Order: sequence, then C-alpha cells, then structure tokens
Amino acid sequence: MFTDYIESPLGTLELKATEKGISHIIFSGDQQSIIKPNDITDCCKTQLLEYFDGKRQVFDVPLDPQGTAFQQAVWACLSKIPFGEVYTYKDIAKMVNKPKGSQAVGGANGRNPISIIVPCHRVIGTNGSLTGYASGIERKLWLLTHEGIELKPSKENQQLDIQNVIHTRQAKTEFLS
Repeated sequence: MFTDYIESPLGTLELKATEKGISHIIFSGDQQSIIKPNDITDCCKTQLLEYFDGKRQVFDVPLDPQGTAFQQAVWACLSKIPFGEVYTYKDIAKMVNKPKGSQAVGGANGRNPISIIVPCHRVIGTNGSLTGYASGIERKLWLLTHEGIELKPSKENQQLDIQNVIHTRQAKTEFLS
C-alpha cells in the first residue's frame, strides 16, 4: 500500500493506492501514517491540486476502490456525474436498476472510499437538500459551490458555515483507516 497526503482548502487529504490505482482519499485531519508515495499517488496529488485551483474538472488517475458488487456499481455511476451537475439518490438508484433503492444507494454513497474523484458530493436529496456527507456537510457545500452548483435556498443550507469547515477526520470515514 502506498500513502501520501495533500493539503486542500478543506483540510488534509490522505491518499492511499495499490499497484492498480487509488484505493481511498479521505480527510485525515492530524492523523497521518508513514508517507510512502508512488507514481499513482503523485499523479493523484497533481490532479487534486489542479481541481482545487479550478484547472481540472475530470480526473483520469487510475482507481482501485474495494467494496461489494452493489457499492462498485453505485460508485461507477457516481463517476459518471459531470462536474458542475448534481443527481439525486433516486437518479442513481435508477441507474443501477434498483428504482426503489434510494436508501441502499445512500448507504453505498456514504461508504465511497474515494472522496472528490468519485464525486459522492454531487448527490443530493430529491427535494434538493444536501443530506449527509461522510466528510461533513460543510465540505459538501464547499465542493458544490466550488463547482458552480447553485442550490435551492433552504434553512439547512443557510445554517452551514462553509468559511469554517471542520478540519478533523469525520467519524464516518474511520472505517477506511
């Protein structure tokens, strides 16, 4: 396993890769392990920096996420969501031929091990709500805003402070460490 880190506007990202590709990208806060980069983590760092600098909309670094067949299918659909667009959980459920599987899609979405590149932040509720995000709802709002996505005003969105994003590991990403 290869590991490296990158500082982003949203906090420190931990990148892990196998020989095949990136296996996870999570917000790590201060928790860091030994840095052991490879060509794949180097490429990923470059592409993420370009994304945060507004110079990249599509990633082409190789990926190697580990999950169930259903999770893999959901993550493949997430990867098809274009930069600057949002889909609903219901949209993704239809794409994986489980039209009544919005909750299952939400579960798989929440277990996405490759934040940002597999854009689970681009999935919202049918009513336009941000719903959950394993790395924190403020980060989700920041990423959507960064991509130029305008969301319908809501009480929930107005309470979020994207200028004060939490820079610590979120509890839901602990399963990846």
